[in-house]
Amino acid sequence: MESIDDTDRGLVHALQLDGRAPFSAIAAALNVSEHTVARRYRRLREAGLLRVVSAVNGMRLGYTSWTVRIRCTPDAAVPIAAALTRRDDTFWVHILSGGTELSCNLQPRSAEDRDALLLTKLPRTTRVLGITAHAVLGSYADPMGWPGLAFLPESAAKRLRPAPPAPSSDIVELADGDRALLDRLAVDGRSSYPELAAASGWSESTVRRRLEQLRREGVLRYDVDIAPATLGFTAEARLWMSVRPSALADTARALAEHPEISFAAITTGPTNLMTTVTCRSSDELARYLTERVASLDAIATLESAPVMRTLKRNGAVSSDPSGKALRR
Repeated sequence: MESIDDTDRGLVHALQLDGRAPFSAIAAALNVSEHTVARRYRRLREAGLLRVVSAVNGMRLGYTSWTVRIRCTPDAAVPIAAALTRRDDTFWVHILSGGTELSCNLQPRSAEDRDALLLTKLPRTTRVLGITAHAVLGSYADPMGWPGLAFLPESAAKRLRPAPPAPSSDIVELADGDRALLDRLAVDGRSSYPELAAASGWSESTVRRRLEQLRREGVLRYDVDIAPATLGFTAEARLWMSVRPSALADTARALAEHPEISFAAITTGPTNLMTTVTCRSSDELARYLTERVASLDAIATLESAPVMRTLKRNGAVSSDPSGKALRR
């Protein structure tokens, strides 16, 4: 594994704040040269350790996100997970426990796409032993804001952090050409404007305006795709909790404040709160479960499963332009 120093950590944090921030702005925040930032970024990317990808907020487009758990025979886990990663409506595809369970998030564009996967394709797979799918009703912590990537002082982070999207409950309609833009950005969120113009058929000035508009509307975001183990976080787990309804929102907010939590969402189903916890070691994970989570009285039951392997995070699973696939 490539060595990661403070400059690299500052670069990762800067890209978490704004995945398309100019290298000159990142260099100013890190107090290094622009050449150094560009060289470090290329090194990490060519090593398959890091990339920037786009993430679409499906709720702004009228989509519903689902969290899916699949029980399968041990020999089927990898091929089924690999098939899920190839879909453009899946993200956070994990192999859990002893390789007999998969977990992923699904953001289908229509009820027909949802039903085709959950009611037809997966149930007909003979090595699938069981499926549960629950709608995500509200997110309280997002991997794109995970504190584990934080490194820069707030004074520097403030200069890089973009303005938040304008609050709105209106559904956004995508224009012709948006899909091509988003597909390109899902592979490389730092694609150049000429590359995006070629993909969409628009002029570079139109591409710039459209990207800015989609960000203001809360549709388009950028994520740093990096394995936590690269930064020394070697223990990940998914947690499913049953929480007293009257305390559900407060409990979700409390968990979202924990630096170990990279994702927290309220869902339908017999468990109504799901989180992803990321720790530096198994011992730290054990302390988190027995001390931090155990102190929240509204949690009635808790089920946990360690993440054994992650095949897909945000963005599309693909080799980068240099031809080297991102390490998982």
